[in-house]
Amino acid sequence: MSDNEQIQTYVKSVMEDPSAQAVARVYADAFLNAAGAEAEGTLEEFSSFLDDVLPRNAQFANLLFEGVLNRDRTVELLDRVFAAQGSELFKSFMKTLARHGRLNLLPLILEESQVKYELQCGKQRVTVTSAIPLSTEMAARVQSQLDEALPFTPIINSKIDESLLGGLLIQVGDTVYDT
Repeated sequence: MSDNEQIQTYVKSVMEDPSAQAVARVYADAFLNAAGAEAEGTLEEFSSFLDDVLPRNAQFANLLFEGVLNRDRTVELLDRVFAAQGSELFKSFMKTLARHGRLNLLPLILEESQVKYELQCGKQRVTVTSAIPLSTEMAARVQSQLDEALPFTPIINSKIDESLLGGLLIQVGDTVYDT
């Protein structure tokens, strides 16, 4: 099992809980509001922590996610870890999550924060599903048509579904267009 899979295992049950998603949205809003103009850099720091730091430090991840330490000890550990590195905002945010027993929501909070930041920047994720991988030319054509048709800048996420007979499924938020 890879380190990323192990981190996901810690939080799998939380990620499947709709109420956890709602709580993650509240923390994501607070995180972005606190970050203000520094949101992009702070999001990069957050992402790097989850994608680079935790997978390389399995014992540290275990201490954060397995509940081995009580909340006060977890806050002390985070203080030591972030003492010489990391922004004050991210350090404070992590300690707040630890105090409230919400560190297991980190992946959800990051995802919600990224989506909310994209919306603030006039962007939105669009899923384009096809039966076969789109050629570079076709992908550019789809991007161009979506740019013209949508009131925001689409961030395209391509998916393959071999069960499709042809055409494309385009999902924007909760709306699916079948072309």
